[in-house]
Amino acid sequence: MKITREIKTAILAIASILLFIWGYSFLKGKDLLADYTTFYVEYDNVEGLGKSAAVTLNGLSIGKVNGIKFSDNTGKLMVELQIKSDFPISKSSVATIYDPGLIGGKQIMIVPNLNDKEMAKSGSRLMGNIKPGLTDLVGEKLAPLQAKLDKVLLNADQLISGINNVLDKKGQQDLKKSLAELSETMVQFHKASESMNAMIDNNKSNINGIVSDFHKTSTNLSMISDSLNKADLGKTVKDLQATLQKVDHMLADMNAGKGTAGKILKDEALYNNLSQTSKELELLLQDVRLNPTRYVNVSLFGKKNKPYVAPSNSNTK
Repeated sequence: MKITREIKTAILAIASILLFIWGYSFLKGKDLLADYTTFYVEYDNVEGLGKSAAVTLNGLSIGKVNGIKFSDNTGKLMVELQIKSDFPISKSSVATIYDPGLIGGKQIMIVPNLNDKEMAKSGSRLMGNIKPGLTDLVGEKLAPLQAKLDKVLLNADQLISGINNVLDKKGQQDLKKSLAELSETMVQFHKASESMNAMIDNNKSNINGIVSDFHKTSTNLSMISDSLNKADLGKTVKDLQATLQKVDHMLADMNAGKGTAGKILKDEALYNNLSQTSKELELLLQDVRLNPTRYVNVSLFGKKNKPYVAPSNSNTK
């Protein structure tokens, strides 16, 4: 059979139309030659989610968003998912809208429920969820921070206003004067510091000598401490304490009139006798001094002794 030019032209035209339809569908994100599974998910808000957005499962792209339209008069939105994957997706799987990064729009990730053995068929509805993105989280954190910052700025403005009200011209002048005096004080302190550094530099050798002497002194003290430690000071202190206790006991006995020393201290009659004896001894010595011949008499011619005359008390003074 001979194919005429008209038939060839018709075949070419039909092929061109089919190729155009396929290309147009492909550009719209729909491959007519591929086998897809369609799921539907209902959301309250799909802000940032566009048509042809990727649908992922564990980070792997398995499809795309084929369309978004209003579900009913309540304002909810129905999203059509076009899935090309052999991975089993159960009916209780969740399609979550999330933000993959700061740049680009939002995507949908399928969170499968592996415990559910009832698989979702093409045309089934999946549960929807929205995960806050990084921008939303930053906005949530910045909102209270902005409120606190506004409050701080308001307090700072009030503080500055209060300072301006308190610091009149005289107060400002006094403040400037105080700052000038403080600056002058810092200059003087700097000069004193320089003088101190110069004095230290000039007397560095003396300071080193003092430090060396102190080191030697501390070494000697350490040696003395070791010697005292070896000398058994504890035993010496105990012996001294025992001796002091004996002395204290002896003094207590003397104070109580015990023993010879105690009787001498406490016996008033003995004291009076000793005092009288001492007085009489003094009179005797005085009489011996005044009349020695009365006690030592050597007579060559038989001269008689003079009679004894007691000395008067007035001469004893």
